[in-house]
Amino acid sequence: MPVITSRNHPLIKQLIKLEESSHYRKKIGLTVLDGIHLIQIYCSVLGIPKNLIVSQSYFEDVENKRFLKIIFGHALPEITIVNNALFRAISPVKTPTGILALIVRPEMNKETMSGKEIFSVLLEAIQDPGNLGSILRSAAAANVRDVYLSSQCADAWSPKALRAAMGAHFFLNIHENSDLQNIAQQFPGTVIATSIQASKNLFEISLAGPVAFVFGNEGAGLSKEMIQAADENIVIPMPGKTESLNAAAAAAICFFEKVRQDSAALTSGGIGTK
Repeated sequence: MPVITSRNHPLIKQLIKLEESSHYRKKIGLTVLDGIHLIQIYCSVLGIPKNLIVSQSYFEDVENKRFLKIIFGHALPEITIVNNALFRAISPVKTPTGILALIVRPEMNKETMSGKEIFSVLLEAIQDPGNLGSILRSAAAANVRDVYLSSQCADAWSPKALRAAMGAHFFLNIHENSDLQNIAQQFPGTVIATSIQASKNLFEISLAGPVAFVFGNEGAGLSKEMIQAADENIVIPMPGKTESLNAAAAAAICFFEKVRQDSAALTSGGIGTK
């Protein structure tokens, strides 16, 4: 099998552009997964990627070949081998994993917002793709269904956001360029905004039924318009001296307080009873 050595190869050029440009990723509907863990999750949920790109040393390793056969069986995708120096140059991380996958960005589930078990998240102008990926990871773990991103958010399908989310993308409906105020108005449940100026405490309110949490920009927080669009404004109590929490940490606390309340209600027979 031939080994690619030139940065001028069309596939190498495409990979570099996909890693660097959110506009290009959106335009052609593709993105890049880095590392076998992400690729394995993608395959278990959505099937075979368009292409595997591996370093020469990765491909020559007997254990790696065996593992690829376990994951893909006889339905191996197209494999492109890149020499080690070039792979290091195109890798999106400082310590290359040795394997990338070119994938089609999944189409979201187009279910409407209805039903008593809806759990959603609205994100306004989250700038850091690492933060965004961490929020998505916690959301998937807490069984969130839909995540709505404003047009000012970082690209959810960037390699950095994908790495931070650790496969969460493939278990969520991710809606980009969303009109969050309109989503909040249509939501058939309680829309809860987090704000350090709020007087209500997260642990003092009921999170039963459909809930949509709203989180804002890492520095500026939520806009006045989104705070006003929410049904409830809450604060996470912080007895220490820190003024605020990282957006991803705040989101995780909120998600799992809902999980805790739902679990407690289920244990006591509170869910599904009248």
